[in-house]
Amino acid sequence: QVQLVESGGGSVQAGGSLRLSCAAFGYTVSWYSMGWFRQAPGKEREGVAAIGRDGSTRYADSVKGRFTISQDNAKNILYLQMNSLKAEDTAMYYCAADPSWRWLLPTYKYWGQGTQVTVSS
Repeated sequence: QVQLVESGGGSVQAGGSLRLSCAAFGYTVSWYSMGWFRQAPGKEREGVAAIGRDGSTRYADSVKGRFTISQDNAKNILYLQMNSLKAEDTAMYYCAADPSWRWLLPTYKYWGQGTQVTVSS
């Protein structure tokens, strides 16, 4: 059974950094494409960053140059390093996984429960 567990969220001031982690259980991260999504109250879920099985990455324009997606295949963990955080980055962040390449579309098959990120200005 595939399970994704996020951690690392919290409260930070604008300009600060956080690193989110997503521990994967029941499969090997390198076999799946994986992504990070976020959803703010009253807004639709949006793709933030994605990584394919070949290591290729995609980022939303709003986070390019500030966020970095990576994975540790030995530990089976997906990361999202978030730097230069802004108030508009405040949202619940979710990791997702799928056997197929889903880019930044919220159509992944498996989802975690989310971790809250709050950025104060």
